Amino acid sequence: MVKEDLIQDIQKKRANIAVIGMGYVGLPLAVTFANAGFSVTGIDPIQEKVDMVNRGESYISDISNAQLRKHIDNGRIRATTDYATLKEIDAVSICVPTPLRKTGDPDMSFIAQASEDIAPYLHRSMIVVLESSTYPGTTREFVLPKLIANTNLKVGADFFLAFSPERVDPGRTDYTTYNTPKVVGGITQACTDVAVAWYQQAIETVVPVSSTEVAEMAKLLENTFRMINISMVNELAQMCERLDVDVWEVIDAAATKPFGFMKFTPGPGLGGHCIPVDPLYLSWKMKTLNYTARFIELASEINTSMPRYVVSRIQDALNRYKKPLNGSKILILGVSYKPNINDMRESPALDIIHLLREKGAVVAYNDPYVPEIEIEGAQMFSEKELSTFLEKADLVAIITNHDKFDYKLILEKSQLIFDARNAMKEIGKNDMKVIKL
Repeated sequence: MVKEDLIQDIQKKRANIAVIGMGYVGLPLAVTFANAGFSVTGIDPIQEKVDMVNRGESYISDISNAQLRKHIDNGRIRATTDYATLKEIDAVSICVPTPLRKTGDPDMSFIAQASEDIAPYLHRSMIVVLESSTYPGTTREFVLPKLIANTNLKVGADFFLAFSPERVDPGRTDYTTYNTPKVVGGITQACTDVAVAWYQQAIETVVPVSSTEVAEMAKLLENTFRMINISMVNELAQMCERLDVDVWEVIDAAATKPFGFMKFTPGPGLGGHCIPVDPLYLSWKMKTLNYTARFIELASEINTSMPRYVVSRIQDALNRYKKPLNGSKILILGVSYKPNINDMRESPALDIIHLLREKGAVVAYNDPYVPEIEIEGAQMFSEKELSTFLEKADLVAIITNHDKFDYKLILEKSQLIFDARNAMKEIGKNDMKVIKL
């Protein structure tokens, strides 16, 4: 009856929910559950985040202060650093980071810590769902043993464990946590049933699969597909440069085919927490099974090389005008990893700035979403007088194509432009000072 009673509590919104990790995934998820009528406790080790949540101050661009404050005021969301609150929790979602180590293997410390912090408070009629992207087998082989290390509770009978990958695309308004289909796979069928019943209360579409491994692999397939296709067009851009062909025109022409083609565009490198990283979890896992994920390794190599390729193209552009890169003033436009957000995770702009400085360039940046960044321990601040800096710069490099940029002004005021995103499009099409990736 444990399963049935828990499902009934969930369906009647009597279940108390905890979200561990209040970042880009956890905070929107907490708000989504609160929107559905649940009482949600956000747990995060960073006191500053906890305090901001409790004040109704959002630090995530996808969640407005008004959205958060509404649920702080009605009592549906609160935040804490204290895991002891799990004593009163029925459903737990783990949304912690899963970065890669410099050695290329997954850093499982955040998942390990969350699992170990939950374990003392694991109780009958509780469901735990891991949402952090990871390699196939993590939930069953890594999380489960940590949860049950000091208990006699049986998974699938006394408590329930599942994996449901986060699929958030920061900055999107058409697809949010609510209406992006949710894949769910449990350790047992009973685990899947409970997880599906829970997420169905808050998410528009829930897609059950047969196991945690299938759910884990599905997320990796999604991001590996994107990573490999992006690497392909990044290499195509380099081919087209040598062939003196406009890669952007080539891609637009190919995209007119109504079937059998999906449009991807090149750029200065891969950014974000998922696409550059997630496929490498799979590559690492396969190495433990004596298998080389060749597509993934090659794609990663191409994408990782793009910041250096961008810098070489900037150097070539300056050479046309008999200017050395060493000592030239370079203005970087856009440093977030994608347009119209403030997310700096794995942003190629940071590598580009580092490489330019390494070659002696004097680098400044402007980004309406990112007022300051840290490069090698030193702070940089977004230049506020854009028009003035455009005129002073020997070259302006468009790295992130924010909609807020005035591209006509950029074209008018700049001496030389390297456009890594085809942001100038038609307005710079026939202008000799615009050099496209």
